[in-house]
Amino acid sequence: MERWEKTTAVRRMQDYIQEHLTDPITLHMLAEAAGYSPWHSARLFKELTGETPFDYIRALRLSRAAERLRDGDARIVDVAFDFVFDSHEGFTRAFSKHFGMTPGSYRRNKPPLKVSMPTSAHDYYLKQQREEGHMPKKAKANIVFVQVVERPARKLILKRGKTAKDYFAYCEELGCDVYQELKDVKEALYEPIGMWLPENLRKPGTSEYAMGVEMPVGYRGPVPKGYEIINLKPCKMMVFQGEPYDDARFEQAISDLWAAMKTYNPELYGFRWADEDGPRFQLEPQGYRGYIEARPVREVRTR
Repeated sequence: MERWEKTTAVRRMQDYIQEHLTDPITLHMLAEAAGYSPWHSARLFKELTGETPFDYIRALRLSRAAERLRDGDARIVDVAFDFVFDSHEGFTRAFSKHFGMTPGSYRRNKPPLKVSMPTSAHDYYLKQQREEGHMPKKAKANIVFVQVVERPARKLILKRGKTAKDYFAYCEELGCDVYQELKDVKEALYEPIGMWLPENLRKPGTSEYAMGVEMPVGYRGPVPKGYEIINLKPCKMMVFQGEPYDDARFEQAISDLWAAMKTYNPELYGFRWADEDGPRFQLEPQGYRGYIEARPVREVRTR
């Protein structure tokens, strides 16, 4: 199989899991989504994510269950059944093994947890290719992967500039060590981001572009000097990911992705741009995984 065929098959399985996380999922269901036999689908999934399908599903269900316990008042037994655990006891054992504490202890104390995020089949496979010396110096075609992900309610530790509208102008204002400072922030949900703030998240006399890191909604820890912390509402993000590139060509990789995003019509897939819902953001350019950028969207409701 070609590299992109494998990646696409696993991403179809990941999409199926996301859509049916609170339903029973069998290997035959995943195989049907992938378009291959159950055995071959399971082998591909492990190859490209480093996890078996059911280890992946369990970690994701436990993380979503933890978010439900943290942010709501549902009974633990109801959360257990919602995420397809057979019993309160089985859920407690799995939760304790995964997070090192019982669900009841977590609900009472709400310590920060680093929840599991879906491992990108695309990222994992490209990293393996790079480590094995198979990474092409130049992609044969300008392929862009697009997916929609849920971003939960969360907090954002950020550092604003004054007039910056992009990363380079931001670095001129504040220096280029902000990213490393953000990497050192403990308990972050995801990696640091550079972002374009919508009007409703900007302050008078501050920059459109800023850098920050997303934190659990219940975070009560320290905020580095010179930074601030704000709340972000739940939203959907349409994530665009380009092909791998030579690190020296990162500016071209960004330009190529921007050109693709400029002509992309999300309404063809049931969404519309919703820039007011949160920051449009970029991840640190890393050649092995391709350039990644995300923009808020909302589903288009039809009558």
